[in-house]
Amino acid sequence: MTALFCGPMQAADYPDYREIYVNDFAGLLASQQADELREKLKTLRDVHGIEFTVVTISRMADHGHTGAIEPFATGLFNHWGIGDAQRNDGVMLLVARQDRKMRIEVGSGYGNTKNTPMQRIIDNEILPEFRNDRYAAGILNGADAVIRDLTSGGSAVEGSDPKILRGWARIWHRFEQFALDNSMMILASISAAGLSLVAAGRLWFRSSPRHCPVDGSRMIRLSEAMDDAYLDSGQRVEERLKSKDYDVWDCPDCNHVTVEGYKGWFSRMGACRSCGYRTLQGDTTVLTHATTSSTGLKRIDYHCHHCSDSFSATRIIPKKSKSSSSSSSFGGGSSSGGGASGSW
Repeated sequence: MTALFCGPMQAADYPDYREIYVNDFAGLLASQQADELREKLKTLRDVHGIEFTVVTISRMADHGHTGAIEPFATGLFNHWGIGDAQRNDGVMLLVARQDRKMRIEVGSGYGNTKNTPMQRIIDNEILPEFRNDRYAAGILNGADAVIRDLTSGGSAVEGSDPKILRGWARIWHRFEQFALDNSMMILASISAAGLSLVAAGRLWFRSSPRHCPVDGSRMIRLSEAMDDAYLDSGQRVEERLKSKDYDVWDCPDCNHVTVEGYKGWFSRMGACRSCGYRTLQGDTTVLTHATTSSTGLKRIDYHCHHCSDSFSATRIIPKKSKSSSSSSSFGGGSSSGGGASGSW
């Protein structure tokens, strides 16, 4: 149900944004995690035209607000002007660490349609991590899930053609509007549409019929509930981490089985040097911060969720650019209070 708030929103002293993608005022994300998240949000904006920003603060009282997070989130969203001014399709994920409250606020263009899916993402992807003090994991998991919902880019499922068609209709509408509003950037828009075409082609391929290489019979794709029995331990871990998704095709005549794997679109996992599965996670610690005049240094601690191999490596952090995405501004969108909230 969309909520309308007034009063306390005007009294709040909202922070100024540093950039349009990640404003981690509470310091919940390591440097590498913030960089990875920023790239995903930038891709979402470049490809789909959707402005999605992640904001963390220590407490709302620091900004002149006490009480519920909903009016503060709506006020901050509108103060910054997140999303396109005509479509009002912006999204903000806000975490108030010390208040132990969070919210996903959406632009008024979505109406009430995103309230339920955003609540599901909060309950299933974010709060379980927050309750174990894994704030970075919760934010990254939640952002991935929101992006999948906004772009209809989740894993292919049986009978999903209507969803694919609705997703394409939404992408095409945004492409048309973008071309009308930005005639000087039509070439970039065409490139973005090409990336979407690749995604749609992958979904079509995964749903296409397969024929058994042994006897030529038409194979059956097993459901997610049944295919785990044909996956090895590493593949099951990859699916749990969403770094890869597997399809299992079974021949009903000769029982030949074919297993096909597909890399997750927004996975943070790398390939393990020991077992080879995409189950390697890296946690970054900044040893020396980069400035506009000197490079920095960071240590990445790697751990494999499958074979438990662990090792560390150091990397140079490039100098900060004096002209970066922080100079960009939001599109002037607004929210009427749609979205979902959670506490832990």
